[in-house]
Amino acid sequence: MEDRKKVLVIEDEQNIARFIELELNHEGYDVAVAHDGREGLDKAQQEEWDLILLDLMLPGLNGLEICRRIRAKKNTPIIILTARDNVMDLVSGLDSGADDYISKPFAIEELFARIRSLFRRTVPENQPKQALLSYKHLTIDMDARIIKRNNEEVELTKREYELLLVFLKNINRVLTREILLEQVWGYITEVETNVVDVYVRYLRHKLDLPGDESIIQTIRGTGYVMR
Repeated sequence: MEDRKKVLVIEDEQNIARFIELELNHEGYDVAVAHDGREGLDKAQQEEWDLILLDLMLPGLNGLEICRRIRAKKNTPIIILTARDNVMDLVSGLDSGADDYISKPFAIEELFARIRSLFRRTVPENQPKQALLSYKHLTIDMDARIIKRNNEEVELTKREYELLLVFLKNINRVLTREILLEQVWGYITEVETNVVDVYVRYLRHKLDLPGDESIIQTIRGTGYVMR
């Protein structure tokens, strides 16, 4: 029998936390709950989890700081739960190391879909090693996750790295924002396609050579292409 996946819910609103706990239990997950930031961080660091559901606004220690501290030591998948709808707040959460987010209020079916999508995209530790990728002035070591621009190492966030890989696997193919959302974030939501624009700007800033044309070009009204 397959082992039940362990989920840690860090959420200070007790009614929401209890609701999520009961629904996840019903779906076959083992669930633990923490109601403040410091308790949540302790549980996250002291035990091994398959997934952490993390609220941003927490007493004691906020969700962004918890995410940063977890990421400094572990690669546990993290989904942010947030009532915020500002794009930059959400980007800050993703840049802190979160893998995905869901805005409150949400349907429990959407949360389950996000969780399933995240688990599908989680790379096993024992996956076969992959060869180096190279494109123009970029070199990517797939195993070590090291990106170099003209032999100078470039630091990318996890999400930026995943977006770059999608472009590299689709050279000369125009990719819509919806395709990129589905491939990198695992879902399609029209109101969130501007998150893609933010991350493309990040990649251009880090990867393009000064004075050269960007390796990621905008196709007006459609999306982006790497060529």
